[in-house]
Amino acid sequence: MIPIEYMLLGASLLLLFSILASKASDKFGIPSLLIFLGIGMLAASDGPGGIYFDDPYLAQFLGIVALSYILFAGGLDTKTDDVRPVLRRGLLLPTAGILITALLVGWFAKIALGFSLLEGMLLGAIVSSTDAAAVFSVLRSKKVSFKGNLKPLLEFESGSNDAMAVMLTIGFIRLSLNPGDSAAALIPSVLIQIAIGGIAGYGAGLGITFIINKVRLGYEGLYPVLTLSMVPLVYGLTATLGGNGFLAIYIAGLVMGNRNFIHKKSLLRFHDGLAWLMQISMFLVLGLLVFPSRLVSVAVAGLLISIFLMLVARPVSVFVSLFRSGMAPREKVMVSWVGLRGAVPIILATFPLLAGVQKADMIFNIVFFVVLTSALFQGTTISLVARWLGVDAPLLPKPAYPIECEPSGTMKCEMEDLQIPEDSDIGNKQIIDIGLPDGLLIALIGRNGEFFAPNGDTVLKPGDRLLVFADKETFATFRAQVEKKALDNDRHELPKKNDHAAR
Repeated sequence: MIPIEYMLLGASLLLLFSILASKASDKFGIPSLLIFLGIGMLAASDGPGGIYFDDPYLAQFLGIVALSYILFAGGLDTKTDDVRPVLRRGLLLPTAGILITALLVGWFAKIALGFSLLEGMLLGAIVSSTDAAAVFSVLRSKKVSFKGNLKPLLEFESGSNDAMAVMLTIGFIRLSLNPGDSAAALIPSVLIQIAIGGIAGYGAGLGITFIINKVRLGYEGLYPVLTLSMVPLVYGLTATLGGNGFLAIYIAGLVMGNRNFIHKKSLLRFHDGLAWLMQISMFLVLGLLVFPSRLVSVAVAGLLISIFLMLVARPVSVFVSLFRSGMAPREKVMVSWVGLRGAVPIILATFPLLAGVQKADMIFNIVFFVVLTSALFQGTTISLVARWLGVDAPLLPKPAYPIECEPSGTMKCEMEDLQIPEDSDIGNKQIIDIGLPDGLLIALIGRNGEFFAPNGDTVLKPGDRLLVFADKETFATFRAQVEKKALDNDRHELPKKNDHAAR
């Protein structure tokens, strides 16, 4: 029996090494998941660490818990205003796109690897989920972003496609264990899970927001504990009712993130940090679970599946799902290449292991190999492909303002910021002359790395960052005013509004 102090020492060292090693992701553009998995594999029994870990049930349990908090944090950080223009496209990718990917990989596994069609589709469902969060960590390290609506589209897909992958994986496992069942029986089951998960998630988001605003806890430090307890509660209740818990958690976070509640900023920071802890812990555990010596026997099969997935299955699913989206072909190619595989496929690969499905060991090792090659080839070339396709854009650093606003549950006014474009109609004009919308206050102006409070005769310069207080409708009006080009000035006259709001 290993002493508890040794276990704590080992866990803390692994966590510390992972955090320090993540600097390589910032410097060299290596996906962080590859670093965390690598550290876990080095610490395992096949590596110099010598830690023996072969418990798929524990790995699955920890993975589900970690993924729940990661999805909740992702929902909290997603703005509906950004997602709304891509919602229709965003719904097709994590549904039809996942199904098409699973079917194509299943067909290829049958032809190339001798799998049965059902075993192949199970493998396809497991590897169908993408991890765009890892992509954006690489883009941040390279100070690169995407043009247009590519970024919100990919963020929405990555947050919502795990649910479909889980449902298909469980469905194909059921068919594998019960050959007499019909594949058509999966359709109502999937629809029921989506419906219950969506309704439960929306209700949970409203309910948690209401509780936070009304409970009036005596200590601010208890609010993170409150939301911490709500995540597994939402997952457990939804799954008990027959819905998809992951979908419910993501929607609950999405609903909460777009409403006001007390201590919102501190809770967002807490769950962002918790998501990083969960991500590192999940990758470390999954790295410990795999035996690198066993990957050699599936290297050829894994490479074939990985190449087919990157160059055929993912592109076909994207182009079919986005057929009438109006997106340019180069944008669809970029969406295809951003289909980076992460920890979710490895977690899902433990499901057939525990269910006793034939070839479960082979499927697990192939999935791990696919994740590694995807991170290695796709993850390290995303910024290059974006530049080659002409869809890259500079990543604008988000300034840290010297003041913060903690909205209350009844507060309608929010603190927002935006930058004045070079060709804006309000550039080089005094605030008193631009006609601010009623109910909007410019609190701070950021210029050349410094901040100052404006008054009515302050001249706004192109490139200035404005920190404003307004409700959503008023801010949207002001954003349109700021983004209006100077060339339009002859054709449209900006209505003058109350000027005292700027003072």
